[in-house]
Amino acid sequence: MSLRSQRRLAAEILKVGQKRVWIDPERMDEVGTAITREEIKKLIHERAIQRTPEKGISRSRARLLHIKKRKGLRRGPGKRSKSRVSKKQIWMKKIRSLRKRLRELKEKRVITERTYRQFYTMTGSGVFESIAELERNIKAKGAWRTR
Repeated sequence: MSLRSQRRLAAEILKVGQKRVWIDPERMDEVGTAITREEIKKLIHERAIQRTPEKGISRSRARLLHIKKRKGLRRGPGKRSKSRVSKKQIWMKKIRSLRKRLRELKEKRVITERTYRQFYTMTGSGVFESIAELERNIKAKGAWRTR
C-alpha cells in the first residue's frame, strides 16, 4: 500500500520534509485509509504519525583534531599559509638559473654574444625546462665554441 499522499499531507501539516515523516508500522492500514487533512491531524494527535528529529553534524572528529592541535600535532609545513610554491615563484627560480648559466657561458667565452642573445630570448619565451636542456640545445645547434 502506497502512503505517498498521506506522507505528503503529514509533511505539510508538520512543516517538515517528507523524509522526516514517521508512520507507525503497526497502524499502516489505518493511516492508509486517512484521506483528509482532519484525519491526518487526528493521527498526528494520536502519535500514529510523527516527525523524526533533525540529524545534526557530529563534532567528534572536530574534538579529536582540537586535542591533537593542543598537543602540538598537525603543524607541519603543509598546514602553514603560503606553504605551496606559486607558479610565478617556480617560473622565477627556473628563468633566473637559466639566465645565470647563459651569462656564465658568455663570460667564459663558450658561446658568442650573438648566440647568447638568441638563446636568451628563447629562454624568456619558455623553450627550455632546465639547464641541461639548454646546454643540449646549444650543442645540437653547433653553437658551442671549440677552443
